[in-house]
Amino acid sequence: MLTPWRLFLCQMALNVFYHIAKASLCLGGQDIFATVRENSPTGEIIANITIIGDPGASIRLCLTGENADWFYLDGRTIRLNSSFSRSLDREVLGSVLIAALTCYEDNVIRSRYRIMVEILNENDNMPYFLEDTIQPRYISELLSVNSMVFTVKARDGDGDTITYMTDKSTDDACYFRIDLPNSGMVILDKPLDYETKTQLQVVIFAVETTTKEKYSTTATVTVNVVDGDDQYPQFQPCAPVYEDGDHNICTNPVYSVNITETDEDAVLYFSPGPIRAEDGDKDILTPLVYSILSGDDKGRFTIDSKTGEISLRQRVENRLLTPSFKLRIMAAQVNDPKKYSVATALVHVVSENRFPPFFNKTVYKGFLIESSSPATLVTTYGNQVLVVQAIDRDFRDGINPKIHYTMQPLTGSNKLYHITQDGIVIAKTDQLRAFNRHILEVIATDEESGETAHASVDIEVLQRGQPVPRNPFGEERLFGDMHAGMAGGIAALVLIVAVIVLFLILWLAKRRRERRDPADRGAVALGKHPNVEASSPISPRSVP
Repeated sequence: MLTPWRLFLCQMALNVFYHIAKASLCLGGQDIFATVRENSPTGEIIANITIIGDPGASIRLCLTGENADWFYLDGRTIRLNSSFSRSLDREVLGSVLIAALTCYEDNVIRSRYRIMVEILNENDNMPYFLEDTIQPRYISELLSVNSMVFTVKARDGDGDTITYMTDKSTDDACYFRIDLPNSGMVILDKPLDYETKTQLQVVIFAVETTTKEKYSTTATVTVNVVDGDDQYPQFQPCAPVYEDGDHNICTNPVYSVNITETDEDAVLYFSPGPIRAEDGDKDILTPLVYSILSGDDKGRFTIDSKTGEISLRQRVENRLLTPSFKLRIMAAQVNDPKKYSVATALVHVVSENRFPPFFNKTVYKGFLIESSSPATLVTTYGNQVLVVQAIDRDFRDGINPKIHYTMQPLTGSNKLYHITQDGIVIAKTDQLRAFNRHILEVIATDEESGETAHASVDIEVLQRGQPVPRNPFGEERLFGDMHAGMAGGIAALVLIVAVIVLFLILWLAKRRRERRDPADRGAVALGKHPNVEASSPISPRSVP
């Protein structure tokens, strides 16, 4: 028979066994370590629960922790709780999601398990350049080759390794290179020249190298070339010997001027002029200082150091002994005298010019016969060669050998005619047609004094076989501008009109005679004038 003490011990043992058996429903689980790919869809299985009890019947499971809202329970399965508007983005959430699985029994926590889910990276991000590394750059043209120009930097949200390269197909690619592909450091590969090109464009690629997709991005960096003091002064106007777009290589002009023996204390005006130089660095334009290196003839000529203006201080006594002077003019930078340029100025001593040149006509008339010949001399009335020549009364024969003739069209094309320095006009006849008419202006310039004279030349192209008029009033000019058939038709019409007019005059005269008074007709028949009255016969007595 059991004693009360033994019964108590048995009851205690039953109670302990009951609680142990009941608590085992939340046992059997373990911490969960799982992985899930980035951007996985909702419902993706994370892990299966190994707890003994049946969730919902004997026990209650609950997800808690920092990232618990990214999971939900489906029976004994933990699934991913994402959506279209809330994707699993490793770059936003980080690489690991942490939560906890708590098991309740009779609202009492019986066990708790950790959940750690690693988000596996997917290559879902394109590389991109940092904006502050691809801004326009300002680089001096004096930067030496192989120097670093700038550095670009790109990032990839997935942490992929990026390499850089330049686009070799662009126009300015020859100026830059990238030696270390992983650095983004752009190196100058060709000298810069502000005078040749003031702005360059370099296209740079940033490419993923550790992914199969090889995503890439591009950026265009503008490099503005800053002018540096590397050019020498140039005398103006520029006489280009080489042209390459906006960049010209020039030679200095030769300036010239004419003076007379009477000139003294006068400013000289050269051609081309004025004497002026500019700093070759157009964006700097350093001030220049002028001086005469040689040829000033012991102070006869002086120059303004700031403007380059040359003056004659002493007159020339005898132009036959000193017909000309050759001055060497130097323009140097104020801040760097080693940067200079030298030009030549010629001063010619000429006789005094008293009379300007002039033409003896204001309009010269010229004719051409239609022809296939490539060139023909223009003639004038009487089929004489047309000579357009200016007269200068400073010369005994009126012919100034220093006169230069030029011709420009007032109508037509300037490529059809040419004037020689003897005043003879030559035409490209094969490009002209009958009835063409061109008016040109001839300019005679005295190369010593600079004085000019102007005249016009009126040129007509005649038909083949049409004679050149003998004078401005000849019969030949009546129909000179018309077709021969048209002229004949007009002449015939004039003749017909003249016959008709004569016939009308005769007819009217006849009508007037028929309408006269019969008495008048009788008087006429008797030989008397109708206005003369009949006188009485003279008596024989009245005759002495």
